Amino acid sequence: MSSSHTHCTHPPGEACTGDHAHDPAPVLVPPPLSLYVHLPWCVRKCPYCDFNSHQAKGALPFEAYIDALVADLDQDLPLVWGRVVHSVFFGGGTPSLFPPEAIDRFLQQASARLRFAPNAEITLETNPGTAEHGRFDLYRRAGVNRLSFGIQSFDDEALKRLGRIHDSGQAERAVKMAQDAGYDNFNIDLMYALPEQTLASAEHDLERAFALQPAHLSHYQLTLEPNTVFHARPPQGIPDEDHAWDMQERCQALLAEHGYAQYEVSAYARPGRQSAHNLNYWRFGDYLGIGAGAHGKISSGAGQQVLRRWKHKHPQTFMDTAGTAASIGGDEVISAERLPFEYMLNLLRLHEGFSLRDFSSRTGLAAEAIAAPLATAQQRGWLAREGELWVPTELGRRFTNDVVELFL
Repeated sequence: MSSSHTHCTHPPGEACTGDHAHDPAPVLVPPPLSLYVHLPWCVRKCPYCDFNSHQAKGALPFEAYIDALVADLDQDLPLVWGRVVHSVFFGGGTPSLFPPEAIDRFLQQASARLRFAPNAEITLETNPGTAEHGRFDLYRRAGVNRLSFGIQSFDDEALKRLGRIHDSGQAERAVKMAQDAGYDNFNIDLMYALPEQTLASAEHDLERAFALQPAHLSHYQLTLEPNTVFHARPPQGIPDEDHAWDMQERCQALLAEHGYAQYEVSAYARPGRQSAHNLNYWRFGDYLGIGAGAHGKISSGAGQQVLRRWKHKHPQTFMDTAGTAASIGGDEVISAERLPFEYMLNLLRLHEGFSLRDFSSRTGLAAEAIAAPLATAQQRGWLAREGELWVPTELGRRFTNDVVELFL
């Protein structure tokens, strides 16, 4: 795909409105950098989960795994020399199975190797069923300044059907313990269109969440992902598409009424409380992926080459090989032809839209590379121009997959 373009007279940085719509030559500044750390174990694998998670059997090798994470980080450091880390996310699995001392040791080792921004967002995913009194203040002391609670529902019967290890009472107590430890920046994960769920029970889940005053809410529709128990044996009573859509619309209205602005397909936040880490993913930023099965994406070089790298999934294999080439599951340089699709796959999840200048700076391609699919999306009413931004319309947000496919 060519990145050459014809010169024209519009001001620098502004999109051309002619039939050869493009920006000036891209300014290739590396995007913000995040660090994703995968902690793969959980108490019990949920039947809907397709993440790289492994049921804990016996005592977990916390110290050995932290050693492996540090070795893995050392191996990837040459990809990001001199760059600043703006966010860290401990995902899983169930990261809250790891004691605060282990999280503290990793963060100390990581901050000795990487430059952390002074106000870097550091998030730990937390299962309410693993919360223990007194641990949240120790996580906070270790540097974790944001929590994400995987609650999913406040209906005890729904939680049983989902295979969760906590009940609604434990969920509320865990959040309150975190608040007592000084956390006010936390997310609650909720799911809707659950087996046997009604519109009223979906609303009730949100009302229970609002009472806990989270800064951020993630609100997902249950999907039956391949390679899960639910995909092989679908549960009874899953709401049909019409009922699921009714739940989504009603819940979106409730979230707005309570001051949570939707900024992504399934993410809602109070003003100024959007997830910096997730925003960096969706804006096609860079991230190192450390740990078993972790994925990373790094831009480098004069042509803004985009490298995706992933690690071996099995925890023991990862620990045995960490720090060596054998721990890398694969490397892939994204081709210029595929970059527009990869960019839109992320950006079009956001409500804020994107500028042609940002597209060029993140991909190294001239904006003319996407002129034709942009025109088609605009013609179909899926994207609209707002100043320098291209923004998904309400119709476009309903058909995100169709919009993204235009850029293949």
